[in-house]
Amino acid sequence: MKTIANNYQNWGLLGLLWLWTGAAGAGEVLVWVQSSPVAGFHYHAGPDLWPALRTGDPLSLHRERDNPHDGQAVRVMWREHTLGYLPRAENPLIAQALDQGQALSARILRLQEHPNPRERVKIGVFFGISRP
Repeated sequence: MKTIANNYQNWGLLGLLWLWTGAAGAGEVLVWVQSSPVAGFHYHAGPDLWPALRTGDPLSLHRERDNPHDGQAVRVMWREHTLGYLPRAENPLIAQALDQGQALSARILRLQEHPNPRERVKIGVFFGISRP
């Protein structure tokens, strides 16, 4: 079974390590996996939560294997509220990693007023590597 760490180049990282101050523990480096918009933002709690969302806010990612629309669905949550999902075209590797028990984290990277709800929230997905 392969891990994200073994496949980071397949994710387009090319060895990019990014330490997010305050997000990683003292002995941890966060590796940037991908950035994505939040699909379905306007169908879930997103519009109601918009005033409370902040850049840098932590998010959680949850697999939905039984999702009738997408067998690789990954739900994006903020404080126990569903914001939406990773876009279908961008979720297979994250779904696989979650299925393998990889500990992934996510953060809000950008918030912007935009007429297209899909362009309002951009998130970053990371995994942690312990520093020696």
